[in-house]
Amino acid sequence: MSDFGVILVVEDREDDILLIKRAFKKITLPNPIQIVRDGQEAVDYLLGEGEFSNRDEHPLPSLILLDLKMPRMDGFEFLVWIRKQDEFRHLPVVVLTSSSELRDVNAAYRLGANSFLVKPHDFEQFIGLNKSLQQIWIKHGRTPDAMRPARTKQAQQQV
Repeated sequence: MSDFGVILVVEDREDDILLIKRAFKKITLPNPIQIVRDGQEAVDYLLGEGEFSNRDEHPLPSLILLDLKMPRMDGFEFLVWIRKQDEFRHLPVVVLTSSSELRDVNAAYRLGANSFLVKPHDFEQFIGLNKSLQQIWIKHGRTPDAMRPARTKQAQQQV
């Protein structure tokens, strides 16, 4: 994974988005961050649909941080979708959620999450979590290249 690969944050709560951005800024993470508000927007982003059609402005991510509880398409539904896509199934997806329920942990891993992290409530702990993310998934993790697929009628119907 490139040191400067895009991190796609899939999160609907504005306060959590601000916390994630502040924590990444505090650890001087150089990676660009793209924000989408639910699983359906994440699908649109990956496929380059609608407002995400310009790949220069919305490059494919090297890492996806995924909340579970969101409107429209939740994190579990997104995991099902992404793991069925040949072009994206290898992208690392780290669940970053408030839930610590064992059934959510088990379901996320069963559906293909690469890691499951519980959001800390304390900002300093959040900085520590982001430092760990940076070391494990951004600096040292490696993934194959992802490509935006050619859109076919069949692929459009699967969304």
